[in-house]
Amino acid sequence: MFESFSSLEILSGMITPAVLVSASASLIFSTANRLGRIFDRVNLLKAEVEKILEGKFEFPEERISYLKNQLSIQRKRAVLIQRSMAFLYTATSLFVISSLSLAITLAVSKEYSWIPIIVALFGGVFLFLASAFLLYESRYNLTFIMGQIEFTEFLQQKAKR
Repeated sequence: MFESFSSLEILSGMITPAVLVSASASLIFSTANRLGRIFDRVNLLKAEVEKILEGKFEFPEERISYLKNQLSIQRKRAVLIQRSMAFLYTATSLFVISSLSLAITLAVSKEYSWIPIIVALFGGVFLFLASAFLLYESRYNLTFIMGQIEFTEFLQQKAKR
């Protein structure tokens, strides 16, 4: 039944989806950590807003403006992270389906050997899209960090006067 496929073809067909699933899983793990960090930052920003409302900080108007901008950035980051996670889970599912469809193809007929290839290619596309969203999200993280630096410099200048 399997004589039309070489053992190298079968082995590489089985290993490739597993490696891609592993890569997707690593990205899912790191992306989930990024989402957790966004949650933590939003909580810190919320606490700072509460302190401003209680009158515990100087320059309340500047702080509220700064925090409003920072929260907007975190909202955009959270949306990008969520989309990335959706693409990563889809890619992982497609890689698993690719592996299963390879096994079914080997058992049934060489005529359908294109199916696992197409499914794996779609998985690769979703993995690429997730990576693109993560790259875009990292730009927002840089924007957040630069905002933190600029506001800290603003506070330092006010303290010197």
